[in-house]
Amino acid sequence: MTIQITILGLGQIGASIGLALKESKSPIHLVGHDKDMGLEKAALTLGAVDDVRKLPEAVRDADVVLLCLPLAEMRATLKYIGPHLKENAVVMDTAPVKSGVLGWTKEFIPQGRFYLGLVPSLNPETFASTETGLNAARPDLFKRTVMVVDAPAGTPLEVEQLAFDVTRLLGAKAMLTDMAESDGLMASVHLLPQLTAAALLDATVDQPGWAEARKLAGRPYAGVTGGLAYYDDPASLRAAALAHRVGAVYALDIMLASLKGLRDDIEKGDEASVAERLDHAFASRKRWLDERTAAEWLKEGGDAIELPDAGAQLRQIFLGSSLIDRKKKKK
Repeated sequence: MTIQITILGLGQIGASIGLALKESKSPIHLVGHDKDMGLEKAALTLGAVDDVRKLPEAVRDADVVLLCLPLAEMRATLKYIGPHLKENAVVMDTAPVKSGVLGWTKEFIPQGRFYLGLVPSLNPETFASTETGLNAARPDLFKRTVMVVDAPAGTPLEVEQLAFDVTRLLGAKAMLTDMAESDGLMASVHLLPQLTAAALLDATVDQPGWAEARKLAGRPYAGVTGGLAYYDDPASLRAAALAHRVGAVYALDIMLASLKGLRDDIEKGDEASVAERLDHAFASRKRWLDERTAAEWLKEGGDAIELPDAGAQLRQIFLGSSLIDRKKKKK
């Protein structure tokens, strides 16, 4: 039998998940929904979903609901779909920062349904692209990457296994963490670059000399400020930074200390120290990109067990020997 997975949000992440699941040839029926009807039609034409439906119909029969939405839209969506989730349904989200999301799921997802957080990382082949949204969707977006699985305390092992299987179908390797650890990591590598972009703009736009400087700003300026153009919308960035204030402030403090050290060395005219800082930064970026591309960490700890039929694993969870049946037997 076929498993229904509903994807809410058909931008780059949601549509790429759909394309990857379609390529897996698993017995999955993909239902899509987006508040932008034009995106729904485009995703359907692209083949990212099998059909599109309005809410709440899109989630009523779903075995898995994937929330691929901006963080700013997450709470309202969970509140709206919660009463319509069938028993035993599993809700997953792809928000980069989970602070706040877990509380909303506890508030709006009824008992007998389950929540897991996913934090995807992207194929490094996409790093140079400036495409966004559905235009940036591709079935290999998550291939040879690590995908964080945030399982709240008390999550049944069967539900964790489902998240691992979905991750594998996307071409990624699951990395199980708790949400505090996950959010701490993302504060440094996801929030900080965007907040830095905002700070650079604040330090330059509308400042004295900008009327002429704007005519000369080029690739370095566009590259750094791009952190605000291609990722979280301002409302979602604000929500993430405020929801995870401790991590965001810590990351900003480290950045400020680094900037002050560089500033002091430049002010002193310390050529050796400035050269050391810049050379180290240049080499570190190259090393990171080489390591990210090679992805040797996928071999660490051994690869997850390969299942002969991932679709069968999904069926096992939702059909026959389901979580509900198991709970009844235990009683």
